[in-house]
Amino acid sequence: MARALYIHWPFCLAKCPYCDFNSHVRASVDHARWEAALLAEMRHEHDVAGGEPLESIFFGGGTPSLMPPALVARLLEEAERLWGFASGIEITLEGNPSSVEAANYSALASAGINRVSLGLQALDDETLRFLGRLHDAAEGLAALDVAQRQFSRVSFDLIYARPGQSLAQWEAELTRALGFGTGHLSLYQLTIEPGTKFATMVRQREFVPLDDDASADMFTLTQELTAHAGLPRYEVSNHARPGEESRHNLTYWRYHDYCGIGPGAHGRRGGMATVRHKKPENWLAALDEIGSGIAEERPLGIREQASEAMLMGLRLTEGVDLLQLAARFALTPPDLCDDRKAAFYLQQGLVWRAGARIGVTDAGIELLDALLGELVPAGLLEA
Repeated sequence: MARALYIHWPFCLAKCPYCDFNSHVRASVDHARWEAALLAEMRHEHDVAGGEPLESIFFGGGTPSLMPPALVARLLEEAERLWGFASGIEITLEGNPSSVEAANYSALASAGINRVSLGLQALDDETLRFLGRLHDAAEGLAALDVAQRQFSRVSFDLIYARPGQSLAQWEAELTRALGFGTGHLSLYQLTIEPGTKFATMVRQREFVPLDDDASADMFTLTQELTAHAGLPRYEVSNHARPGEESRHNLTYWRYHDYCGIGPGAHGRRGGMATVRHKKPENWLAALDEIGSGIAEERPLGIREQASEAMLMGLRLTEGVDLLQLAARFALTPPDLCDDRKAAFYLQQGLVWRAGARIGVTDAGIELLDALLGELVPAGLLEA
């Protein structure tokens, strides 16, 4: 049964060179039609995955912080009617740190949002221009200030290991970021993904990525500074004050069910993987035709589910309980984790074990992708 609900709002404020929502920029949006469509999709998901009260709701996508507060309130009202809310439910809004969106924060808080996640990404204008962001540092920090006054829980993200960035520069930036006092930070190393603008820039020698040793030093420094500030790492790139971890993202990493609604939204519930139509017009047409915006719904085999649970769970500092997962999927612990290789990497200081629980150490997390390929048996990965 679903414990979480993801609501995808596809419309962007302006064209963004680093996301795939360019086709979703609209001069105007028929909010009444979208309210009816999202409510219909929510009811469809409840019909197939209802039962447990919701522990978290996450509004993500293009610029959900520009959603009309009345629409947000109506969606939350219906979600509570359908599922019920668990005590202390986390309701997160993903926002760009612009002055236009920040102006909406008070009304969104009144509508029921109690946590916001801001995409600051950097604290200086030169880096923000390099990253292709539309806000400048002053605007971003002003939005953060408004968010901290309006919401009980605030998170923001930064990107480090950038071209030419020194260890001292990152130490100064992260120290400043920690000084803002938020209970959660997402700290991502810059990666060059194939097919992106950054990959093209590297190919054309417009910049040289930071080398692996320098990136590793920054990762180590990140762990030291955040732990000292009381925000230890609980996932590869996420740090939080104890009790302020993102409950919604923990649903993903602990491999619990969640429903996704809205164009492009993914879901996992009842052993099924769901994908919604990405283009808003196609999603609306599907709703009119079949009563939901689902483009693909396929059953996940037991071994595929177990593989996903291992790959997600080993991202967490808490690791995974092999006995619990084995019981959940009617498998054995050796089906989930190669004991011989786990023992080897334990000796190398890359893995830790405590009874039935296994996890990856700080030293191992920098080699996570390679370790996953070693620890999780090939037969499971190929499921």
